[in-house]
Amino acid sequence: MADEALLSEPAAWRVTAAAASSGSPLPDVPPAPPTSPPVSTGSPADTGSPVSTSSPTNTGGLANAGSPANTGSPANDSSPAKADEASGGSRRRTGVDPVKALMHRHRELCERAVDALEIAAGLEAHGVTDRTAARFRHRDVFSLAEEMYARVPRDSDIEPETRHAVSEAARGRRPVWAALALLPGTLGALTLVGLDLTGGRLRLAVGAGGVLAVSAALRAALRRGPLRATAHTVPATRAWTCWLLAYALFGDGLLSGAVAGGPDEAWAPATAPLLALALAVAPGVWCAQLFGAVARRRLASSRGLEEFAASVRPLLLAVFALFLCALLTLIGVAAAVLGEDAPYAGAGTLGALLLLARLLTAHGRAHAPAVVLGAAAAAEVLAVCTVFAGRLPGCGFLAVPVETAVDTWGPGTVPGLACGAAALTLLVHAARTLTRASAHAPTDTAP
Repeated sequence: MADEALLSEPAAWRVTAAAASSGSPLPDVPPAPPTSPPVSTGSPADTGSPVSTSSPTNTGGLANAGSPANTGSPANDSSPAKADEASGGSRRRTGVDPVKALMHRHRELCERAVDALEIAAGLEAHGVTDRTAARFRHRDVFSLAEEMYARVPRDSDIEPETRHAVSEAARGRRPVWAALALLPGTLGALTLVGLDLTGGRLRLAVGAGGVLAVSAALRAALRRGPLRATAHTVPATRAWTCWLLAYALFGDGLLSGAVAGGPDEAWAPATAPLLALALAVAPGVWCAQLFGAVARRRLASSRGLEEFAASVRPLLLAVFALFLCALLTLIGVAAAVLGEDAPYAGAGTLGALLLLARLLTAHGRAHAPAVVLGAAAAAEVLAVCTVFAGRLPGCGFLAVPVETAVDTWGPGTVPGLACGAAALTLLVHAARTLTRASAHAPTDTAP
């Protein structure tokens, strides 16, 4: 009986609609059985039949006023499609792409990066570690940087040409800085030859001109190549460096005269240390280039920050030892040629200190070298001052340590201890900072 009532229900609606449109009295229409509503049983009224979609009852017919098919019942509004759409919108509102958020935070880094290694170095500089990368569902910073680099929109047609042009330009300029590294030593040797062949005012002019020429050559050698500064240098760094070089030229003679009770007369400057340091600019630049090139290759092959640091640390020590061997050789040769005592302690530690300071500055760490260079210069000044202060009444104990060291090991002990301690400090600092990926991020300036 219920099925028959459902089948006859559309016919009753049509009769009611026709009577309403013709103005005749409404016939008696039996109500629909309450136990089987059209929407829940799948009747024609619920499947989009002509009666429910295009008949006049949709405009407000009396017979259709309370029909469940056209009143927007909850059964029709909560269909599976709308439920899925609502749940999908909720997921889109609550789900956030963590890598995309990280890319937005480091948008400038991602846009200017030329490869994924630069992004990895930048992330590491901002404190992102392998443990942090695990929260982004990556095993290390390098894989996270690769995804970030891949998701940055780029012009694939222009980028290879640009990279090729940059690499060609850098390759063309490479012999320039390699040749400039030889200039300080060459001009220094020519200056000493000129000083030996001249005398009087002419010798003074040759000496002043040679100092200016060597300074200009050194500046040109450090402005290009692997030892160029990538960060703003501290202004005091040059002052401390000049003082240390001046002490290497005149300090040992002054200290020896002060310990002996003088100085009573002018003392000859020690030219061998400065000549050796000027000649050591070339091996220093080449060692810095070797360190940077090998570190970049290991950065490309490493799959973690700890792995990269473990591979670069022995490289740094090996390059530093290679430079020390070259420096000590040049000190011996220069001393033999000039007929002076070889100042291995003073000139050797000073050369090591200057290389480490410049290497750190070239990799963007300029603050620590300035502080350490200032401390070494202050130690040398303090040593000389204590000798003169020991001549005051009741202050003789101040000069005892320095006088004992000079009498036992020679005047080169003071610069050896001061520069040696400073170089060891910078070596420890370099082993911590230059083994980070951020220290080897590419720069915009070409070598």
